[in-house]
Parts: sequence; C-alpha cells; structure tokens
Amino acid sequence: MQRDDSGHRYPVTPQVSNAAAAEPGPVAQARARHVPAVSVIMPTLNAEASLARAVTSVRAQTRGDWELVIADDGSSDRTPALARQMAADDPRIRVLDAPETGPHGAAAARNRAIAVARGRYLAFLDADDEWLPDKLALQLGWMETEGLALTYTGFWRQQGDRRREIRVPARVDRQRLLHGNVIGVLTAICDRDQLGPVAMPLLPLRQDYALWLDLLKRTEAAHGLQEPLAVYHVTPGSLSANRWKATRGTWRMYRNHAGVGRLAAAWYLASHLLKRLARG
Repeated sequence: MQRDDSGHRYPVTPQVSNAAAAEPGPVAQARARHVPAVSVIMPTLNAEASLARAVTSVRAQTRGDWELVIADDGSSDRTPALARQMAADDPRIRVLDAPETGPHGAAAARNRAIAVARGRYLAFLDADDEWLPDKLALQLGWMETEGLALTYTGFWRQQGDRRREIRVPARVDRQRLLHGNVIGVLTAICDRDQLGPVAMPLLPLRQDYALWLDLLKRTEAAHGLQEPLAVYHVTPGSLSANRWKATRGTWRMYRNHAGVGRLAAAWYLASHLLKRLARG
C-alpha cells in the first residue's frame, strides 16, 4: 500500500473491474491478443456528462494501436457503469474499479492505470477533455521517427462557446519549464523505454507539472508540435480553473516537490503568473 497527500492508502497493483474479469470469452481473448503501442491513461470521478465524448475521441483516432485504461476514483454517478459498457464494446478499453476507501485524487488514479498499462508509450487524457482524430498518428509517428522521449502539442481551450488556440514552444528544457508549464497534460506522450518508470507525484494540484519536471531530469528536453490536436474544456468550479488555488498549488509544488529555494520559487512563480496574464 502507498499513501497520498491526504493520508489515504491505495493499492500499488490495482485490480481490473470485476465486470471486465467476467466478460465473454471472445472479448477477453481479443483484449489479451491486443498489444498496444500506447496506453491512454484516463482518471474518472463523476464524469457521467463528459465521459462518452472523451472515450469517443480516443476511439476515433486514425491510428488504432492503443489501449485506454480508465481508472475510476470513487464516482457516485453512472460513470463506472458507462465505462464498463464502453469496455464491453471495444476490447482496447479496460476499466479499473475505484479503491474501497473512496477518492484519492487524479494523481493516484492515474498511477493505478499506469501500473497496469502495457504500452511502451503513455498518453494522458482526462474524462472531460477530448482529442482530435489525428493526434496519435501525428504525434506518436513523430516520436517514433525522431526517437523523442517526451512530447506535447498545441491545443484548443474551450470555455462555453469561446474557443482559443493555445500555442506551444517547439522545445523546452527543465530550466525553461520552471518558469511556467507549457505542457498540457491532455497533449503529453512519454516513452517509458527511454525515460524509465513513470508515476505522477501525489499532489492535490500541479501533479502533471511536477511529473514533467521529474522526467526532464532524465532527458535533455521535451519537444512540441505547434498544431492543436486536443480540446481542453474549462469546467466551472474545477480546481485548475480557480486561479488562487492554482497559484498556491504551483508554489507548493516548487517548494515541496521540486526542491526550489524560496527566492527562486518566488521568481519562477512571478514569471509563471506574468505569462498567464499575457495569455489572458
């Protein structure tokens, strides 16, 4: 067992949904035969309204050698039932039941999915976001051709009827990333063969930012495709949408995880905030 930041415990080796274990023979056999190049990691918590959109965007990929691992974090709505229904329709989808002790946060849910992922590459997609159809074909093909260890892409930021393109730099190293996160979690793909074991730090906020900083200790730089290949949906009341909580989470990540000194952390945070203000 391991503990997250709130003191909860969760199993290191998660169990696949009981429904999945009891699925018909042909479905189970198809799942066993499928060897994915990339595992898509999707945490869920009360995502009934958006889960179908997110999963459909994975199933619509023009490149099909993926598996989708959905890790529920204690949903009280129909999310688990919907996930199991979609898994029954597509052998590339697997569902992990929630821990019995209740929600532990997105990082712990992602780590449970990573623990059973079979792909060389890991990609991340939250249950309220979506991909465009060519994302895996373009990004993963680029990684395979160039031998890249960590990549990201541009994306669309959708808030109600407003959509804005988020542009990204072509390259970022760890020092530059400390000045502000440019890697959207819904766009990132990493190569475990090059980077080694991957696990998100158990932080309530900025766990993805902390992971990229960790991985950039193992590779020279992350590389970005400018083309927007995903859609980030801003949901009212989300943790990341609350500016004060997000700022506080960034500060704590700098100080408590990245080991940045107080003065340097203040400098990086100021740079981070200025860039955010410039984006609007």
